[in-house]
Amino acid sequence: MQLVLSLFPGIGLLDRAFEEEGFCIVRGPDLLWGGDIRTFHPPAGKFDGVIGGPPCQCFSRLRHLLQATGNDVKHGNLIPEFEHCVFEAQPDWFLMENVPQAPTPQVTGYQVNDLELCNRWVGGIQKRKRRFSFGTQDGRKLAIDVVALEEFDQAVTVLAGHGPVGRGKGYYKNPTLAEVCKLQGLPENFLDDAPFTMHGKRKVLGNGVPLPMGRAIAKAVKKALTLV
Repeated sequence: MQLVLSLFPGIGLLDRAFEEEGFCIVRGPDLLWGGDIRTFHPPAGKFDGVIGGPPCQCFSRLRHLLQATGNDVKHGNLIPEFEHCVFEAQPDWFLMENVPQAPTPQVTGYQVNDLELCNRWVGGIQKRKRRFSFGTQDGRKLAIDVVALEEFDQAVTVLAGHGPVGRGKGYYKNPTLAEVCKLQGLPENFLDDAPFTMHGKRKVLGNGVPLPMGRAIAKAVKKALTLV
């Protein structure tokens, strides 16, 4: 069984996908739970892999909306913190999730290959594109069978804390929390007992990796690790 360190875990949607594929996940610090990755130093040689999605606001289109409304982008660029944790942990592999516009992580000793993926291509409801950077010492790549659709019946993006925007037929307008859970591939009652406000629940859901996308990536990583 692969022991994997999860950075920026949030409510653990990417972790959940990897756990379904048999990986053992150890969750690192997250601001959501009072942790600070900037003071975190993982032990070397203990983890087979490292996964995580640093905050994406400073690279995403959302930053323009925030700036237009007079708000600042929170957290800034924390990809260097992801890189320092990988370098210190020295795993066999790592996987970083972020928006396509974010820089590719660079860690000494690792070759990194990027894969851009849309949640709709792997069976998800929500149209959300993300880039996954897979780092190994021998340059392995991720392979996923996708259906690249040019036209979507639904085109929905849930912005963390800002509600949905979309176009096309059938998208949700002002979705309920249950519908937001559904968009992320989760049970409708997923956060019913969570200790967050309604705004907080929407925010942590919107920040997570949709479960169909996470499952596809976890399967791809598992397949890549079996290659000789």
